[in-house]
Amino acid sequence: MLSIKSNAPKNKEPEAVENKKLVKNNTSILVEYHDAVDTKKVTNKLDSLLKHINKRHDFHGALLVAKNGKILYDNQIGYADFRKKKMLNKTSVFQLASVSKQFTAAAIMLLQERNQIKLTDTVNCYFPNFPYQGVTIKNLLNHTAGLPKYFWVAEHKWKKDKAPTNSEMMTLLENSDVLRYFKPGRNFDYSNTGYMVLASIVEEVSGVSFSDFVKKNIFDPLEMKDSFVYSFENDNVKENQLIGYRLYRGWRHLKIGGTVNDAIVGDKNVYATSEDLFKWTYGLNNGKLLSKASLDLMYSKGETIHGREVPYGFGFRINTNDEKSIYHHGKWNGFSTGLTQYPEDDLVVIVLEHTSYNAIASLSKKVKNIVLENFES
Repeated sequence: MLSIKSNAPKNKEPEAVENKKLVKNNTSILVEYHDAVDTKKVTNKLDSLLKHINKRHDFHGALLVAKNGKILYDNQIGYADFRKKKMLNKTSVFQLASVSKQFTAAAIMLLQERNQIKLTDTVNCYFPNFPYQGVTIKNLLNHTAGLPKYFWVAEHKWKKDKAPTNSEMMTLLENSDVLRYFKPGRNFDYSNTGYMVLASIVEEVSGVSFSDFVKKNIFDPLEMKDSFVYSFENDNVKENQLIGYRLYRGWRHLKIGGTVNDAIVGDKNVYATSEDLFKWTYGLNNGKLLSKASLDLMYSKGETIHGREVPYGFGFRINTNDEKSIYHHGKWNGFSTGLTQYPEDDLVVIVLEHTSYNAIASLSKKVKNIVLENFES
């Protein structure tokens, strides 16, 4: 049974919250809020922080913090729509930008657990005409494939008016003469192309769209009811789906439209609320989706063929320095996103924003320090 407790102060009438249930193999995920009395001090501090960055740094977004598996803070500040003066709320759905990559990695691991693919398979096993030989699925996951940037290919080689889909981009790569940066496994080079190819493999193997696969196999089991994959010019805009903005002349917010690169999915274009993103993190970490062996691979650094570590697992950046963390940031078309886990503190910080805020990493660290200094778990 999914029991959600209100985190509202005791002197206010809490909003009625519908009880929900997340079920995976007859096992429920219990998602709880810390008691409002226990979180009063940290809530006040985080409220002040949000008000400050909203006023001084044009932050319009959501912040969710969880400690020891329970949500201790979940709030939004600023506008969802500047023209209509509509405020953000818990149902506001953000583009996750590169935080989307972890869903692509999880989709691949699901196929691997079902023995439908192997991490050692090359892309040519599924796309025989793929022009970059010897690239394995693991290379794609770890960003060691050396593939060219599909952004550049789309902007210089695509001749149609409508933005290319994944399948069209795969065909375009097959017919282009764009060189790769290096042979597979030699170096680490963060690659959106790699995750576009991974999503294409998911479609090829499963026989359904990447959107449908993720919905059926990830969103639905975790009851991420407000999450979806969106392809520009191909999908209808959903209810509460936000658009990104940029600040013009210091006061006016201009909407950012779609581009030739916005129909591609896998490297970006997962949309979610902050609460759904917490459900995702909790479900992933508690075996509701993948085996521990798969999760360990996702959370472990990769390496080159020369044995040099790379700071990336499968869909996650891995920091093993003093401030150990498993995280990913994203930035695309006005959206700035961050999902950071601090395993030693059992702390999760989720930041979602849509007006080109540019300090997600430092904000996440500030939130962490506020929580550790002001909350006794």
